[in-house]
Amino acid sequence: MAKLKKSEEEGAVNPLRVGFLIHDVSRLRRTIYDQRLKPLGITRSQWWVLSNLSRHHGEGYMQVELARLLDVGKVTLGGLIDRLEENGLVARVPDKVDRRSKRVLPSAKGVALTKKLEVIARGVNAEIMRGITEQEHKTLLNVLSKMKHNLIEMEAVPASTVGRRVKAGAGG
Repeated sequence: MAKLKKSEEEGAVNPLRVGFLIHDVSRLRRTIYDQRLKPLGITRSQWWVLSNLSRHHGEGYMQVELARLLDVGKVTLGGLIDRLEENGLVARVPDKVDRRSKRVLPSAKGVALTKKLEVIARGVNAEIMRGITEQEHKTLLNVLSKMKHNLIEMEAVPASTVGRRVKAGAGG
């Protein structure tokens, strides 16, 4: 067996290891979601759009607002919305104030799918958290929230975007 460094023998935390674990957990989690969503004919990106639309209480978003909220380019979002619209999951409707502008709204079919996806997500999250106590879960949320706060303070996300995300309920 290779000789361990003194800090590893004493159980010191390797900060690089934390980053690798966060990355691996995120990557594996995305893979599982891709597998679970594939039979429904929807991608994680499309689900992310539907999920954020569903949180906006039927008012929808202007495409530019939604792009900012999701932190994606307008062209990328346009393609996602096109596919969702082709599948009858969203609709572009004229804005009530500025009829030249379009708002993106989930359709009845999109709302129904979002509810089904929420059930799947709860199940996947329960599987992911299997064997983790409630206290460990609370500690994990606390630590990750602090890390997110630190990253935002380091300007990983422009302040103007953070404010919009918090207001829109996507801050967590």
